[in-house]
Amino acid sequence: MKTTSAAVFPDELQEEAHQVKKKKRISKPIQSLLEGDYLSREGVVKNLPFLAYLGIIAIIYIANTYYAEKTFKEIETTKTELKELRYQYITTKSTLMYLSKQSEIAGRAQLIGLMETKVPPYKIFYSGMTKPNGKGN
Repeated sequence: MKTTSAAVFPDELQEEAHQVKKKKRISKPIQSLLEGDYLSREGVVKNLPFLAYLGIIAIIYIANTYYAEKTFKEIETTKTELKELRYQYITTKSTLMYLSKQSEIAGRAQLIGLMETKVPPYKIFYSGMTKPNGKGN
């Protein structure tokens, strides 16, 4: 026969009592967090300025990220616009080169009634003579 006193527990009861204590340890912090007891503690209240500082830093970080994305999008649209303007410049330049050829100018001049000259150009030299009013150069 086994005699058990009130102070001595069988092994099974000790393990069961040990498991109950672990469950209480896990559920108490979660319960205090859900009930809001955690936020009313003195340590948290004392650190509110630091938490506010961290919040402000987080907001600035998020705003900086949005600003960087906006700037990147503007740079990309500017690059696209620059490419389009470069293509337009090249097209306009080639059109101007085509239209400024001597044969094109002569053909368009004939349409409005102008004729191309057959006499080559010549230089007119000024001898430096005085003008009729009597004054020199």
